[in-house]
Amino acid sequence: MFASTFRKMKSSADAPPESSARAIVAGHGDFPEGIVNAVDQISGCGGVFLPVSNRGLSGPDIETRLREAAASYGVRVFFTDLPGGSATLAVRRMMRDDAEIMLVTGTNLATLLEFSFQSMNDVQTAVRNAAEKGRAAIGTHGGS
Repeated sequence: MFASTFRKMKSSADAPPESSARAIVAGHGDFPEGIVNAVDQISGCGGVFLPVSNRGLSGPDIETRLREAAASYGVRVFFTDLPGGSATLAVRRMMRDDAEIMLVTGTNLATLLEFSFQSMNDVQTAVRNAAEKGRAAIGTHGGS
């Protein structure tokens, strides 16, 4: 069921093969598709991520969609936009049932780019490295 939803978001020619998706990017509006598209434009590795928007979904519906996506693609790594957002809360509920799920909140482009180039031999290290790269990429400039 989820695979058909994903194919509606992208043409079937653009959809990654099921075995290539290693993580789900979930969040508000066009954020998931937009940031995955940016990863693809920069690195050609957008197929590593499966974008899932929460647009028009209730809390339980978001969780259902994420559970279906994770099961369909064998994914246990999630990147979300906001630490207290509805997608993050849904993943946290999923984590109660599956201790193998890893979640990174406050995801940015540097985080996803780093993850896309990490070896999956040690998923925990790959996720930690990606999160650290994302944190390091945040900065401020200018002002008095």
